[in-house]
Amino acid sequence: MTDERTKAETLTWLRRISGDLATATIKRLEDTLPWYAEMPPARRSSVGLVAQAGITSFIQWYEDPTSTPRIAADIFAAAPRELLRSVSLTQTLQLVKVTVEVTEERVAGRGDDVREAILLYSRDVAFAAADVYARAAEARGLWDARLEALVVDSILTGETDDELPSRIAALGWHGHGAVAVLVGTTPPQFDVDQLRRAARKMGVDVLVGVQGMRLVLVIGRAELSGRTEPTVELPFSEIARRLEPGFGPGHLVLGPTVTALVEASQSARAALAGFAVAGAWRHAPRPVDADDLLPERALAGDPVAKATLVDRIYRPLHAHSTDLVTTLWSYLDNGRSLEATARELFVHPNTVRYRLKRVSDVIGWDATGPREALILQTALILGSIGTDLTRRRSPASRRV
Repeated sequence: MTDERTKAETLTWLRRISGDLATATIKRLEDTLPWYAEMPPARRSSVGLVAQAGITSFIQWYEDPTSTPRIAADIFAAAPRELLRSVSLTQTLQLVKVTVEVTEERVAGRGDDVREAILLYSRDVAFAAADVYARAAEARGLWDARLEALVVDSILTGETDDELPSRIAALGWHGHGAVAVLVGTTPPQFDVDQLRRAARKMGVDVLVGVQGMRLVLVIGRAELSGRTEPTVELPFSEIARRLEPGFGPGHLVLGPTVTALVEASQSARAALAGFAVAGAWRHAPRPVDADDLLPERALAGDPVAKATLVDRIYRPLHAHSTDLVTTLWSYLDNGRSLEATARELFVHPNTVRYRLKRVSDVIGWDATGPREALILQTALILGSIGTDLTRRRSPASRRV
């Protein structure tokens, strides 16, 4: 009976001083925690509500220790949801620590059972706070994953809208400037965190999209916070080579570089088209540039590849000199033989060699290599099909 009467007296006393405890706690927070003093008034008021709720909840818990499961709801329901995003877990634990210190000082001399109760309760509050933040982080992680998948899908389909920049910003995208898209297969055991760490080491940020067996990375150069050592700006081909171990077996295709993330759909279209036909090149490297698969993409009906071949090869050559086009046609038709080409054109083999060098200077492709010869021949065919000289004449013109 004596213990029950003592506990009842302690409860009455705690209820009487609860207001003073809250006031003293707020004063201690202002004096010891700089982040609290710098908060806007509305946020400080919310923190004060949490402290007051913690003291009230402790009194209820002291009366009935079986109410432990309601701690998190009792304390954190007093503050608006925005407070969880503006106050970190570390700051919340500092708030708990200050509140416990103030309460311990005020209840000193009331008995060891009260002090022990405060310690037990503060431990439960700390675990409850950690659980609240863990659940929030898990929910945010799931939301970020869904938002990232939506952004990557928008880039792949080219269905971008005015909301894309805000969605990208919500993901914490650090990329700036040039962007490229890398497409490969998803490994059996995909470790996305390891892939992101590898990207950060190279000073780039990535958006990751897993679409069944296909893995898509949107790669952008980034200014990552927390980096002290200077980062060498690597070409995207080297970045793709270093990220290659994070992909599954099969082909790995890198789209062309674009100037900004909002234009990444251009790189994505080329990378996806190259990935679809990469198997047609028996010795395709890994990774391979989508532009190195232009012949296969053109044969598969990719209009972008056809236009690229004509614009980058046929038209520059035709505009520079018809002799270069004629020489290249003859050289490729004669099995890349200098002598046979020279005989057909009635010129010296050195003249053929000189013109082929001029071809390489104008368009950047060397006709003497087997792979580049295929690219050039495909471009000549497509360019010739598109010219007025090789189109079938209309019936009216044939009757003239």
